[in-house]
Amino acid sequence: MAKYTRGTVTAFSPFDARADAEALRKAMKGLGTDEETVLKILTGRNNAQRQEIASAFKTLFGRDLVDDLKSELTGKFETLMVSLMRPTYIFDAHALKHAIKGAGTNEKVLTEILASRTPEEMQNIKQVYLQEYEANLEDKITGETSGYFQRMLVVLLQANRDPDGRVDDALVEQDAQVLFRAGELKWGTDEEKFITILGTRSVSHLRRVFDKYMTISGFQIEETIDRETSGDLEKLLLAVVKCIRSVPAYFAETLYYSMKDAVSLSICKGLGNADLGEDS
Repeated sequence: MAKYTRGTVTAFSPFDARADAEALRKAMKGLGTDEETVLKILTGRNNAQRQEIASAFKTLFGRDLVDDLKSELTGKFETLMVSLMRPTYIFDAHALKHAIKGAGTNEKVLTEILASRTPEEMQNIKQVYLQEYEANLEDKITGETSGYFQRMLVVLLQANRDPDGRVDDALVEQDAQVLFRAGELKWGTDEEKFITILGTRSVSHLRRVFDKYMTISGFQIEETIDRETSGDLEKLLLAVVKCIRSVPAYFAETLYYSMKDAVSLSICKGLGNADLGEDS
């Protein structure tokens, strides 16, 4: 079991919001931009500190830091720096808004956010979404999704996961047996059992359930989910399990595969260009 099960980004110390604001202004003032300084400061501070820097920036220079970042930076670097400046819940609400906006739905974004946030964080996201967009997040998501994938999303949106506390060994045994019967021992799969247990039990309880499940079935719960479900539901259930085990490990894996895929695409593009006789 990983020692850290939530994010490990800590406040920078010693922190001086005015000094950081002045350094950022200097980095973006005049001809050209010192992108290295911008990157070092904004990635080296936690979200609360970045908000203090933005406030100090406006107080010292009468300018909006985000507007200056948009003006001075370009491309994906601009997108990243501007995203870092959004308060946490506004960032999540914004990402969810764009995941369900227009034609098509970005199921990957829905999965990453809803699977990894705590009940308290989820409640805050829903409140911010309502304030920012004057719309109910659950209504928007249910309007763009369907089936068991939708049902699991709705369960997570309720943010009613049991609080951590003393673990009931009898209930651990019961849940592990229910999951075993709902998957490996059943012709077909009882998806609702997986949705209810994985979406409502406490984190400490589920970790014990996963261990007990391995003892009973001889399989990791991830192996069963992989065999018994498919598509977006499978990806969502696996994300929930991985976040129950360790949120940082889940995002480390997600980041690894996102870069691996990008490298693979780059290699394929290069080979394709070589075959066509073009400069790669």
